[in-house]
Order: sequence, then structure tokens, then C-alpha cells
Amino acid sequence: MNPTKEFRDYLISQGAALVGIGDLTAVPSSDYPVGIAVAIPLPKHVIKGLQLAPTREYYELYNSLSDKLNTIVTAGAKYLTDKGYHAYARTTDQKMTDSDNCIPLSHQTIATRAGLGWIGKNNRLVTPQYGSAVRISSLLTDAPLTCDAPVTRSQCGACHACVRYCPAHALKNTLWRPGIPCENIIAISTCHKKCREIMQKSTGIDADLCGKCFAVCTYTKQYLKQCRDV
Repeated sequence: MNPTKEFRDYLISQGAALVGIGDLTAVPSSDYPVGIAVAIPLPKHVIKGLQLAPTREYYELYNSLSDKLNTIVTAGAKYLTDKGYHAYARTTDQKMTDSDNCIPLSHQTIATRAGLGWIGKNNRLVTPQYGSAVRISSLLTDAPLTCDAPVTRSQCGACHACVRYCPAHALKNTLWRPGIPCENIIAISTCHKKCREIMQKSTGIDADLCGKCFAVCTYTKQYLKQCRDV
């Protein structure tokens, strides 16, 4: 069997809904030549609830999906190391931010290089299949996998639904392009502060989660209209 297909199928068997493999050789912040992005969509009923306010169910799902993604990328890294390659699972306890609260090599960057989608005006990955209602993770490797074509252009166009409905007014209506600093798209501290405020008010939970920006995304709404669910 094709080694790349075999690995992709393995990650899907572990629970990934989308898998992309990206060439990172031109990405300065990567110490590995290949990045693998995995994504899991949120259930439709949870997304619909977020159009009004953050919910306890979303908070619990956010954490459970983080655990699931950690398991998937850890399993993927072990799969590759067992075959003699170097691999690094970028689990939730491994992320580091810079002075602007941006991640130098984010899951989103790897996902765009791996062809899963583009970064929306909400600073989230937007996929053709599920809009921006996905949780993502990634792993890095030196395994000689066949890479997918990268996404290099935003498909948001003139749409600014996320900008209009952002309760923090933190989104800057900026079209993403590769290499653009995240602070050009979003005022992260402003976003986190407001998210914590409305999550506390809505659920009593002290967490900086909101979800409205991806719940109102045009591409997310296209996913909501589909018959299938996750």
C-alpha cells in the first residue's frame, strides 16, 4: 500500500475527519520538513446553540475534542517513530505563544500548508466541508510523505459575518494571506477578555470561549444545511 495513504487512513481510523499533509520546508518557524494537520467537526446542534450564546455543552465538547485530538496526533507520532522516523505531536500542553499572543507555528498554518482550508476573518481555519466549526491539531515529522497542495488564498471575499457579529469587536475584517501576522486579523487580548466575560455570564464557567465567530460563518452555515451530521 502507498505509505502516505496508509498513514492517512490510520489517522482517520483514530478519529480524524480530515487529514492533510503539508510541505513546511519554506516555513521558517518549523524544524521539521513535513506537517500533518487533523480536524474534527463540531456537531451541528452545538454550533446552532452558539449562535445565541456560549453553552456548557460547548465548553465540555471543546475539552473532550482537545483530548481526542491529543490522542490522535500522539498515535500518529508513535506510528511514524515506530517506522524509524522522527515525529513530534503538538498536543495542547506543547503550544507556545509569542509576545503578541500568537503561535509562531500554529495548527492553522500547518492546516493551510496541508490543504485543509484557509484562515478566515475570524482567525480560524475555514474548511470547505465544515466551515470554521472544526477543532484542529497537528504533528511534525521528517517522514517522506507525499504532501497535499497548500491553500494560499482566502475564500472569504467580501463576507464579514464574523466581523459583524463578534461581541468583542476584535476582528479587523482582514483577508488572510500566507505569512500575515495574526494581530493583523484579530485583537487577541480583546477577544479573550470578552469571551471570558460572556462565558461567565452565560454559563458561570471561567473560560475564554465564545464560538459565535465560527457559528455565524457562511461556510459553517453551508455545513449546517447538509443532511449529514457528525
